[in-house]
Amino acid sequence: MSQRNIRVEPIDRQAVEDQEVEIVERKGIGHPDSICDGVAESVARALANEYLDRVGTVLHFNTDETQLVAGEAAPAFGGGEVVDPIYLLIVGRATKRYEGQTIPTETIALRAAREYLEETIPQLEYGEDIVVDVKLGEGSGDLQEVFGEDGEASASDASDSTDGDEPSAPVSVPMANDTSFGVGHAPLTETERIVLKAERRLNGEYAATNPELGPDVKIMGKREGDQIDVTVAAAMVDEYVADLDEYADAVESVREFVADVATDHTDRDVTVHVNTADDYEEGSIYLTVTGTSAEQGDDGSVGRGNRANGLITPNRSMSMEATSGKNPVNHIGKIYNLLSTSIAESVVDDVDGIRDLRVRLLSQIGRPIDRPHVADVHVVTDEGVSLEDVEADVEAIVDEELGDVTGITRQVIDGELTTF
Repeated sequence: MSQRNIRVEPIDRQAVEDQEVEIVERKGIGHPDSICDGVAESVARALANEYLDRVGTVLHFNTDETQLVAGEAAPAFGGGEVVDPIYLLIVGRATKRYEGQTIPTETIALRAAREYLEETIPQLEYGEDIVVDVKLGEGSGDLQEVFGEDGEASASDASDSTDGDEPSAPVSVPMANDTSFGVGHAPLTETERIVLKAERRLNGEYAATNPELGPDVKIMGKREGDQIDVTVAAAMVDEYVADLDEYADAVESVREFVADVATDHTDRDVTVHVNTADDYEEGSIYLTVTGTSAEQGDDGSVGRGNRANGLITPNRSMSMEATSGKNPVNHIGKIYNLLSTSIAESVVDDVDGIRDLRVRLLSQIGRPIDRPHVADVHVVTDEGVSLEDVEADVEAIVDEELGDVTGITRQVIDGELTTF
C-alpha cells in the first residue's frame, strides 16, 4: 500500500472523445507567445547547465516572465523589410554570486536567446529585426542554492517539511517551492493529435522543403460529432513568394498537407481551412518578412499559449501556471505539469481498459515533491471495465513515477522534454 496520498476515482464527465463538441488549439513555435516560451525555456536550461558546470549545483532562478513587444514591417512580394524591430525582454531572477564566484547570468541568457532564435526563426536578423534585452534580478537569499549534482536538496527547513504521521522524505528530494498544482491527461483525442502533429510536421519536414512557410503557424481544431474542422493561420515569408498566384499556391499546399496529416489520425470527415482572413481582391493576405506575426502588432508573453503537453484544451482541466522558464528542480508550476502528463501517458500505455484519464497533482509549500498533498486520478473506463479492475495498477504507476520525480529535472535540463 502506498504511503503517498493517491486517490483514484471515476471522472466527473464523459471522455472528451465522446463529447459532442471539442475545441483544441496549438500556437506554433513562431507565434509571439511561443517565442517567449521557447526563449524563456532555453535560457532556463542554459542557466541550469552553467550552474552545474561552474559550481555543481543548480542555483535559484526563474525566467518565466519573458515578454515580447511587436515590431512593424513592410512585407512585399519578393522581399520587404522590418521597419521597427521586435523587442524581447527576458525577465526573471537568477543567482549571480555564489561562494565567492560571480556568474555572468545575463550574458548566458543573451547567448541562449540568440541561439534559440537563430535556430527556430532564421528569417529574424538578431540585433536588427529583433532586439533582445535582459533584466534578471538577484535570486532570493534563502533559495539561491537549490539542488546539487549529487541529488541533495538544500532547503533549510527540509527536516520540518512533512506531516507528523508520514515518514520523512529522503534528503535527496527537493521541497516544493509553492502550494500549487499541475494537470495532465491521456490519451490524446483524434482532434488533439491532428492539431499537435500538423503544426509539428509543418514546422518540421514541410518547412524544410517549403521555405515560404514561416514558423508562426497557429492551428485550431473543432469537432462537432464526427465532423472535424481545422483552421490554420500560416505566416508566409515574402522573400519566397513572387506574386499573388504563388501565395495562393502556397496556401493550397499547406491545406493539402494538413489534410493528409489528418488522415493518419482519424477516419472522421475533416475539412481544412487556411488563412481564412485573406482577401485577394483587396490584396490583404498573411504575408510577412520574418515568418512571424510578432513583426506586425502581435505581442507575446510566457504562459499565454500552449500548456505543458503542447496544446490548449478547453474541454479539459488545465493549470494556468506557465511551465516554460521555471526552475526545473522544485518549481511545482513546471514539475507537476510535466509529471502529471507523464503519469497519464504511462497509465494509458500500460493499463488496458482506460478510455480517458486526468491526473491532478497538488503540492504544499515545503513538502517533499515526491509526496504531493494529493495525487488525484480521475478515470473513464471502457465499456465492461470497472474502476476496481484498474485501480490498483493505476495507483502503482502513480506511486512509481512520483518516486522518480527528480528524473523530470534531469530530462528538462537535458532538453528531453518540451514545455509548450
